[in-house]
Amino acid sequence: MKEEQTKEVKAKVNRKFKDSLFRMIFRDSGKLLELYNAMNDTHYDNPEDLQVVTLENAIYMNMKNDVAFIFDERLCLYEHQSTENPNMPLRDLFYIAKEFQTLCADKNLYSSKLIQIPTPYFAVFYNGTKEQPERKLLKLSEAFEKQVEDPALELKVIQYNIGKGCNEEILSKCPTLGEYSVFVDKVQEFKDAGHSTEDAVTFAVDGCINAGVLSDFLRRNRAEAIEMCIFSYDEEKHIRQEREEAYEDGREEGRAEGREEGRAEGLEEGLEKGYSKGSVDSDYKAIINM
Repeated sequence: MKEEQTKEVKAKVNRKFKDSLFRMIFRDSGKLLELYNAMNDTHYDNPEDLQVVTLENAIYMNMKNDVAFIFDERLCLYEHQSTENPNMPLRDLFYIAKEFQTLCADKNLYSSKLIQIPTPYFAVFYNGTKEQPERKLLKLSEAFEKQVEDPALELKVIQYNIGKGCNEEILSKCPTLGEYSVFVDKVQEFKDAGHSTEDAVTFAVDGCINAGVLSDFLRRNRAEAIEMCIFSYDEEKHIRQEREEAYEDGREEGRAEGREEGRAEGLEEGLEKGYSKGSVDSDYKAIINM
């Protein structure tokens, strides 16, 4: 039974690229502009000025770019994470390189004229179970094996904790993000209460609809929202299980190698002792027989 469930989860994980709920919600330019205004304390009101450039089917080792858009000469990459991930700067480096490659596809990089590109900005919205500060700066240079004072390459990502009691000003200015955070918290509450992933997501969706939390969105997209949330949680669980299994396999392999090495060393030592003892006995016999 467990093996069948594992195969089922793997089948879901290997499915063709699937949107995240965060990406689906902020696919709407109006909601995205609402989020931008909350992040930058601005009051822009024309969503048509915002150009969405989110990479489609952008997968690198199962990593997906959530939302990318150009507005006010800035290229913003927004991600949502339910688990702590110190590798976001490296991931964003892959994303931004692809974005610039696409934007400059028709440009002459060998021209003597400087090519203008939008100013990049990177943000991660976190609301996992592990305690995190309200805001946290993640830098690509922290991953460099050799630390230098002024690295030739740098990329900075600001992680915003959108869990309960954190960054309330941003959440109040962007009700959509605030309600999204409430929904994710509800799913986790039902899971912590012992419900299956499917039941937890279903209860959270129905409860939020009744409470007026993301109600219009969830009512219109109920089936798809439930499906993608189940996929997301199962995928996260599957990846965690694979890591744990790989760790246990490594430990067992290490134990086996250790036992084999111990047997080999013991045999060699025993042979050496046996040879030495045999030599001593032969010498003793030779002496007493003289």
